Amino acid sequence: LLNCWHSSFLIAGELDHNTEQSFHIQAHRGAGIDYPENTLECFEHSWEMQVTPEADLRTTKDGVIVCFHDKDFRRVVSNLPEERKELGIERLTLDEVRQLEVGSFRGKQFTGQRIPTLASVFAEMKGHPERLLYLDIKDINLDQLVALIQEYDMAKQCIFTTKDHQLIRDWKKRVPESLSLLWMGGSEKELVEGLKAVRNADFEGITHLQTHVKVGDLASDEPFMPSIEFLERTRDELHSHGIIFQALPWECKEPLAYTRLLELGVDSFATDYPEMTLKTVREFQQKRSR
Repeated sequence: LLNCWHSSFLIAGELDHNTEQSFHIQAHRGAGIDYPENTLECFEHSWEMQVTPEADLRTTKDGVIVCFHDKDFRRVVSNLPEERKELGIERLTLDEVRQLEVGSFRGKQFTGQRIPTLASVFAEMKGHPERLLYLDIKDINLDQLVALIQEYDMAKQCIFTTKDHQLIRDWKKRVPESLSLLWMGGSEKELVEGLKAVRNADFEGITHLQTHVKVGDLASDEPFMPSIEFLERTRDELHSHGIIFQALPWECKEPLAYTRLLELGVDSFATDYPEMTLKTVREFQQKRSR
């Protein structure tokens, strides 16, 4: 397994948390908020930076898995009349989806970018084991996804991603060699309850766990929600199970927040600002190695 992953990736079960490690970064929705999301161009941009894009998966009316986040077209699609923007991927055929323009909402320089099929993304990954992809499950058939992964031999290049622990358990029965990420958001009370549930299931099938972190006053003793105490306790528990602890500092572009989380022992980031995050992590590692 180790030889199949990019050198910056942290392998569950092979961590020594007392030694210096490389650090893995997930580009939320493909490339963060500076580029169009869920397009082949944004995935390629992330791979060039040596971070891993996230693809959100939905299924067209005629049964093709494509990369698109939202339930409707209001926010991202530019070339539909307003009355049709309330529709979603599942209401259109692949031919209709291919006509949608999804780049210009991030700037005129991105005009013309389209919604890719997952198969077309896998085709760009095949033969490039360093190209990894998070698969955030929105609306797809698991068996159809398994068949596609097997067709392109992508089991070791994809991280199955969802907030539904049962879905991870179902997935791992189908593709046991795949890595997986369970993400959790909400208040600290909700996070405690969520962790209790996966603890009762012995963290079955989970190789990464992501916690959404809201950033407040970084000069205060308690700059994060959930609290530092919760983050440290969760870090230790996950490490005892060989699970990667990933944080998503929600809508945060302040490097100090990422540095503080690194000091707390976070293993990995998901971020809307991958370039800044990569720079911050590298500077942190350089300082620590001196």
